[in-house]
Amino acid sequence: MKIHPTNPFSAGHQFLEAPRWHAGHLWASDFFAQQVLRFDDDGSYQTVAKVDGSPSGLGFLADDSVLVVSQATAKVLRIAPDGTTTEYADFSDIATGLGNDMLVSPSGHAYVGNFGFALGTEDPRTTNLAHVDPEGHVRRVPGEVLFPNGAALTADGRTLLLAETFTHRISAFDVAADGSLSNLRLWAQLPDSFHPDGIALDSDGGVWFGNALTPGDESGFYRVLEGGTITDHVPTPGTWAIACAFGGSGLDVLYLMCNTTTLEEFHEGRSNGAVLTASVGRSGVDPA
Repeated sequence: MKIHPTNPFSAGHQFLEAPRWHAGHLWASDFFAQQVLRFDDDGSYQTVAKVDGSPSGLGFLADDSVLVVSQATAKVLRIAPDGTTTEYADFSDIATGLGNDMLVSPSGHAYVGNFGFALGTEDPRTTNLAHVDPEGHVRRVPGEVLFPNGAALTADGRTLLLAETFTHRISAFDVAADGSLSNLRLWAQLPDSFHPDGIALDSDGGVWFGNALTPGDESGFYRVLEGGTITDHVPTPGTWAIACAFGGSGLDVLYLMCNTTTLEEFHEGRSNGAVLTASVGRSGVDPA
């Protein structure tokens, strides 16, 4: 297994999630600060919007509109250029837990997950993704999933890959021409000690994922191939490896969202978040 070192990029955050590379900038959500952030090359950042329901998944439409998931309300909001937010879609009839991550395709289809249950106080139970089409219509995606998290779209747009955190696996859906999802199936089974969170797809077909909830020797980010072979590891000892995204002018920098917390502290809204980078010898799939 190849091991890759990290470099510091930005610190002083709370709980970072949903990294995205868009229009020459890294974007991310900070759960506990309730902010959507945009980073410059030197790691400095600006607050783009305040989301009272706590922001999670991010995405972008063809007109450069920013979409963000409001966790508490299970809604997708649109962020205006001045930072104000308006409702874009309501998926609360589908969500059985807090709103979570989201993927927005180049054609404007949004796929939104939710916890499915109250983390830490309820037994895990399955839920469904919500599909928001470009007209804003919300539909339940067939196929039950357990704690759906980060997602990635293959370069041909025909397959959506999904991290299921508490089944320790990467799953896959077929994507139809109308954006609908079907044929839920296993793509890669991971060891039971791995909890995949946010993911990023490289141009060679490997999925990079954060091994969340794990501060010990197995903490960090990993690369897995279809079928389950793990090829690379970016260690981040002492912190939760949450989500990653390829960025930079050549999409060859892997940005890593790391949060130092415990499950108890997480429920209390306490965490120290930082962004690290790694050069892993691969590049990401161009989301455009």
